This record gives sequence, C-alpha cells and structure tokens, in this order.
Amino acid sequence: MHQEDLFKKLTAHCKEYGFIFQSSEIYDGLSAVYDYGQYGAELKNNIVKYWWDAMVLLNDNIVGIDSAIFMHPSVWKASGHVDAFNDPLIDNKDSKKRYRADVLIEEYIDKLEEKISKEVKKAAKRYGDKFDETMFRQTNKRVLDNIELIDSVKKRFIEASEKGDLEGIRQIIIDCKIADPESGSRNWTDVRQFNLMFETRLGSVSEDASKIYLRPETAQGIFVNFMNVQKSGRMKLPFGIAQVGKAFRNEIVARQFIFRMREFEQMEMQFFVRPGNEHEWYEYWKEKRMKWYKALGFDENKFRFHDHVKLAHYAKAAADIEFAFPFGFKEVEGIHSRTDYDLGQHQKFCGRKLQYFDTELNKSYVPYVVETSIGLDRMFLTLLAAAWDEEKIEKDNGAQDQRIVLRLPPSLAPVKLAVFPLVRKDGLPEISQKIRDDLRFDISCQYEEKDSIGRRYRRQDAIGTPFCITVDHQTKEDETVTLRYRDTMKQERVPAGKLREILGEKVSMKKLLQTL
Repeated sequence: MHQEDLFKKLTAHCKEYGFIFQSSEIYDGLSAVYDYGQYGAELKNNIVKYWWDAMVLLNDNIVGIDSAIFMHPSVWKASGHVDAFNDPLIDNKDSKKRYRADVLIEEYIDKLEEKISKEVKKAAKRYGDKFDETMFRQTNKRVLDNIELIDSVKKRFIEASEKGDLEGIRQIIIDCKIADPESGSRNWTDVRQFNLMFETRLGSVSEDASKIYLRPETAQGIFVNFMNVQKSGRMKLPFGIAQVGKAFRNEIVARQFIFRMREFEQMEMQFFVRPGNEHEWYEYWKEKRMKWYKALGFDENKFRFHDHVKLAHYAKAAADIEFAFPFGFKEVEGIHSRTDYDLGQHQKFCGRKLQYFDTELNKSYVPYVVETSIGLDRMFLTLLAAAWDEEKIEKDNGAQDQRIVLRLPPSLAPVKLAVFPLVRKDGLPEISQKIRDDLRFDISCQYEEKDSIGRRYRRQDAIGTPFCITVDHQTKEDETVTLRYRDTMKQERVPAGKLREILGEKVSMKKLLQTL
C-alpha cells in the first residue's frame, strides 16, 4: 500500500472509531486543532502515565510539577521567544501554498540520503556476502556526489541561518531546484520570518490590559520554578523536574494531521547537572529515552537518532528521536544539552540568583541542563502508525477476509478487555455484566452485546482491545468463558473466577515499566 493512502486510512480510522475529531466540526472545523474522542482520551492518558511513571516513579531524583499556561511577559523576553521565536516562511506564487523554508531544505537533504541508501541496497543485493558497505560508500561516484551535495547544502544552510540571511536561504531553494511538493512549481516568493507566539490581554479593562502570551513551550515553567523545587524538595544535583502540559504555537504551515498543531501537549523533563558533567548525562538520556520507545515492542528499525547539524547558539549538543511515519522519518522527541543558558537568562532578567550551592565543591554556580522533550500528540500518532495492521484472514468456508487491527501494547490500549454475552437472553447478559463489574476496578473493561460475535471482535480489533471474553451457555454450567487474543485470534476456555489473575499481569503498566 502507498504510504500516502495508509495515512489517509489512519486519519479516517481515528474519526470512525472515536480516537480523534476535528475541533468544532459542526461549524466546519478549526484548522490544525483537534479533539480527542472517547478512545483517544484513554490512550492519551495511558501514554502520559507510561511517560510520567518512567520519569518520576522510577527515578528518586526526578519530581513533577504543573506550571501555569499564563506567565509573566518577561519570561518570554528572557527565553528569547519574543525576539527570536520565528519560522522562515516561503510562499509558492502558483499554488498559493505556504511552507517553512528550512523544512523544504531538510526534506531535500532527506531525499538525497534516500538515494544513497537505495544505491547501497542495490549493491548489497548484487554482491551478496562479498559486499563491503564501507568501501562502497567511499568509492562509488554516485554516492560520493550525493554526500558532497548534502555537505554543501548543510554548510550553506547553517551559515545563512546563523547570519539571519533570508535571501541566502531562498537561494539554496532556487539552486537546488526545490519544487512545491503539491504543484511541482518553483516560482517562490522571498523568505520571511514569522513569530509563532499567540498574544492575548490580561486585565478587566481593555485600555489597561497588559499583553501576555500563551506559552509556546512548557520548559520555561520548569526553569522559573527551579529554586522553588530545589529548596522545598531539598534536591541535590543531579536532579530533574518533569512536566506535562499544553503549549500553543501559531503554526502557519500546520499539516499532517496531529503531527503539527496549534494547540498541543508536551511531556518534558529538564535535568540539572554540574557543569562539566553535561555530556555524560546527555548520552545517558539519549540511551534511556530510546529504550523507552523500544520497550513498546514495535519494529526497532522504525526508530532512529538524528543528530542536529545546526545547533541553537546556547546548545552544546542536540539529537532527535525520529519515527518512520507514513510521510517519512520525523521527530517525536528531542534531547538537548542546553548549557546554563536558560537559568542564566532568567537570572539576568529577574535580578535574582538562580544558583545551586554545591557542598562538595563548596561553591555556587548556575547548573547546566539536559532536556528531554516529547510531543504527546506526536507520540499518540506514533503509536497508531506503529500499531496499524491490515491482516488477511481465511474464513471457515475458505473465503478471504480482511481485518484492521491496532496492535497496541496491552498496557496502553484504551480498552483492555471487552466482555460479550453470546446472545441477549438466557441470563447471559447479566452474567457478562457481573464479570465486567467485578473486573472494572482493576482492568479497563467494556461490555458489548450488539451485532454478531464476529462483528464485535472486528470492532474491538480496530480499537486495539487486546482481550475479549465471551459468555455462553457453557458458562452457566461450569463457570468458564472463552478468552480471545487480539493478535493471534486464538481462543481458549478459562475459569471466569481467574480472569483477574490471568489478565492482570498482561495488561499491567508495571510489566512494561520493569523492562526499562
């Protein structure tokens, strides 16, 4: 299946099965803003719990906070967002579409890297066991030409970005013959900077109201509370502060469903360390965070690190954890070594010391920071894309059928167990409901009696429910039920009284966390 078709199916599936809806849809919707439906809200909460427990529950030196969305305007002046939180935008004169110029250039580089990968794969297939990939990359002319072009474009882009040379960025797009992804046109406007922050007013009278911003990130709420947390919690370096919260960006180029939105959620952890130890902790958190993804049990080849070529002026190192979405490898999480820039800036602007007294060194200093920042909505999309499967199955009569199944990790699935009566009579609904009521305090359960058993199974597969049980007439005789497994469709008879014991460990978040 073409990846674009897969993505369309995935987005349609989200609406049909109650995961995600367009915001204000009855009024024709609001662009790049979405609501989470009944199953989406449950899945989202489970992702948050998995991340929060992995950060706060499993680490004695990490605590969590919940800072306000509204902050003093000086916070954003100190952080640089007022003056420098901009995207370089470019319009295509023919299609009237607007794009981020840096993304167009990054996608061009990605295509060159894909060409290199294809050359390597073709050669590996041709030469078999005798193939030396390192030698091939060092000697093949097409590979070397593309590597030289990639290095040249990266160098020009970094230089233009650091100088704020918007015309230089446009010239890269012209020289590389980068076309509009939709129309193929190369008729581009000049590149312009656009600030992404939403403005609003604080005050009861409009004339006296002061301008404030909806926060564009959650990290600053952590930095301004550094001393509060450190002193009240008697925290010793190294320690971290975690937070989950909403952020807002006036994205002009908002596309790819919930991948890029104007209202989104972040799960961030700022880890404060002694200067000089930042590289060690940067590498530690890179490894730790990748392990968090791999523990979910999906294809590990769909996750990779992408080291930043262009670093922010305050950063010492930065890497993204990327996932192979249907529209290509894209960032899900960033790990950044931010030095002492953030606390240093706030110390400068607020006029108060934001320093840590190190009893071992007997001196005070502004700590360095290693950041891990994951987009909750992007992680939601990652799970759906990784779990999506269209499986061909054979019916009893030999005919071919197909089912759509979300192979979500059981501990994250919005519904863990569905309980069905075989028929809506003979006391089977009452027995089923009693089982559901008995288990619902420990396991997220759903009772369903409409349609045939086969259709009910298909619906639960599409929701991602890992287990279903059917109550039939034999249940009345020996108190056993049929337990059906989502991934294999295998069925077995088990005692109804042992369901908590059988399923409890399989759907427990504890089992997932123990692998970290």
